[in-house]
Amino acid sequence: MSDVNTINDQALYDLSIDILSRPSITPLDEGCQALMASYLEPLGFNIEPMNFEDTQNMWARKGDSGPLFCFAGHTDVVPVGEISHWDNPPFEPKLIDGMLHGRGAADMKGSLAAMVIATKRFVEQHPNHKGSIAFLITSDEEGPFINGTTRVIDTLEARNEKIQYCIVGEPSSTAKLGDIVKNGRRGSLTGDLIIKGKQGHVAYPHLANNPIHNAMLALDELAKTVWDHGNDYFPPTSFQISNINGGTGAGNVIPGLLKVQFNLRFSTELTFDLIKARVIAILDQHGLDYDIDWTYNGLPFLTDHGDLLNAVRSSIKEITGYDTDPQTSGGTSDGRFIAPTGAELVELGPVNATIHQVNECVKFNDLEILTDVYQRLLEKLLLD
Repeated sequence: MSDVNTINDQALYDLSIDILSRPSITPLDEGCQALMASYLEPLGFNIEPMNFEDTQNMWARKGDSGPLFCFAGHTDVVPVGEISHWDNPPFEPKLIDGMLHGRGAADMKGSLAAMVIATKRFVEQHPNHKGSIAFLITSDEEGPFINGTTRVIDTLEARNEKIQYCIVGEPSSTAKLGDIVKNGRRGSLTGDLIIKGKQGHVAYPHLANNPIHNAMLALDELAKTVWDHGNDYFPPTSFQISNINGGTGAGNVIPGLLKVQFNLRFSTELTFDLIKARVIAILDQHGLDYDIDWTYNGLPFLTDHGDLLNAVRSSIKEITGYDTDPQTSGGTSDGRFIAPTGAELVELGPVNATIHQVNECVKFNDLEILTDVYQRLLEKLLLD
């Protein structure tokens, strides 16, 4: 074996290979959570399955005192696409030139393996640590996400079981492990708009009412609106039309309806209600006849200070030798369900260069470094 394929942590490698071998495409788990539980239960964790509809969730906790430190993540992966386009079969993980290949290697089964091994090391070395450690794991983060983390959090909140510190293992890094962490995320609001007109013949427009023509100025105004200017932690809010559909397919028919779907990614400068009011005001100003439905994907959240962010910064510095850069850019994560409970939350995981792509892979040495960082975090927060 060449130097580039050197494995320094055999336990981490073995678990990574095992969990990556399971074709857990959303919402399937394919035994991933049971595999993790088989490592955690001997360490003293109470394993509590929380399955809702088609989604498997696991709440595993060791200890009953505070502070409660939680690792959060997902066992599901996105579809692989055309398998023939992969250099190596997506569910036959393999170490090639130092890169661990397989669907989920970066997003986020590599992180799950690092979390488990870091916890195993920590508990074995410090059996009398203070506080509690938990794992909140779901099989539906990449899909509809309605029966996953959000349902587990509802259950925990109902029994007043509060997470103080949460690390989400999403692939936050850009060029090297730990160069960027996510200490917040923008909110997300989707609108499904139906603009009503009257169907008719294109040769007799006076007998019809074209919803496409009617909508153009309003949609243009929505797209050009400056919603806010962001703040010290968030970029300005963005508005994007993602889908637009109208017409019967015939070239001589004025359609009766136009369907438009749009999404806003917004900062802490705005709320759902403020955005909705501004959208409705613009639509009404243009005299449109419309219906609109809203999907509340998540509010913005931010951990701008506190023990967790300080521990993340110092752990990365001590293990890697360089500083991390906390950012709030990118999409959403399950952190949006956890942070509103009052938890300090940071996303910390491997390089995201190949996520959701053919030939997804992660540098195995990065997973070894990530394991060390996770263990150092536990030491900083759960040792006196």
